[in-house]
Amino acid sequence: MKRLILIHALILTAIMTAQTEDKLPYHNIEEYPETYTQGTVVARMVDGLGFRYYWATEDLRPEDLSYRPSESGRTSSETIEHLYGLSNFILKSISSNESKQKGSEMTFEGIRTQTLFNFKKASDILKATDDVSQFDNDRYPFWNVINGPIADALWHCGQIVMLRRASGNPFNSKVSVFQGKLRE
Repeated sequence: MKRLILIHALILTAIMTAQTEDKLPYHNIEEYPETYTQGTVVARMVDGLGFRYYWATEDLRPEDLSYRPSESGRTSSETIEHLYGLSNFILKSISSNESKQKGSEMTFEGIRTQTLFNFKKASDILKATDDVSQFDNDRYPFWNVINGPIADALWHCGQIVMLRRASGNPFNSKVSVFQGKLRE
């Protein structure tokens, strides 16, 4: 009887975990828009970032999160918190939306989820925009958002991939960043 209950509990946990993962954006990149606009091009950059982030952070273990390559280097967890901050900056640069929680107050899964949804919200806003210059402000032009936090976040996704390899948990080899989906 105990075995039967344990088996049912494991199956239920697996189903719930699978359902949660399916609800997160960027397991795959959506089909591309029919037309090129300023907004759709930048949105696609953010979608590529979201896809890379999803797979760079998928199935990270505690030992991956705490891995530090050197005394002066960031752990994977610290890099993921930085990526969360960048996702907030990107979103706030184009809307009044921003997560109010600090990364240090959240679990890894919470940070990962919120970062993915921040990228998705930013992409959706950009897709509906024809002229990204509307996001210029008195402190900086939108150009700086592209070469600043968007490019920086792509850089840090690569670092997460490198760190997870170094800690013995390589990136999923079926991920095709070119196609934006898993290879069969």
